[in-house]
Amino acid sequence: MQGSKLYVGNLNYAVTNEELVELFSKYGEVKEVNIIEGKGFGFVEMSSGEQAEKAKEALNGTDFNGRTMKVDEARPRRNREKRGSYRNPN
Repeated sequence: MQGSKLYVGNLNYAVTNEELVELFSKYGEVKEVNIIEGKGFGFVEMSSGEQAEKAKEALNGTDFNGRTMKVDEARPRRNREKRGSYRNPN
């Protein structure tokens, strides 16, 4: 795994940052957790790619608080154009 940041999807909306830290810390040092409120997903950054890979292999597809988690390597954020900002130059 190239990076140490993981995408964690299909989360129960009641899951807290602290619960994810506790869960993922079984596989290494958790540097940062960021849950996107009201969306059912978030990101967990581990201290190394090896730890992230270990967490991904252990947790992807497992049940957590009644939902089957999807854990994968986080993709880089893509640049999105602002909606409605397109102007035809002609």
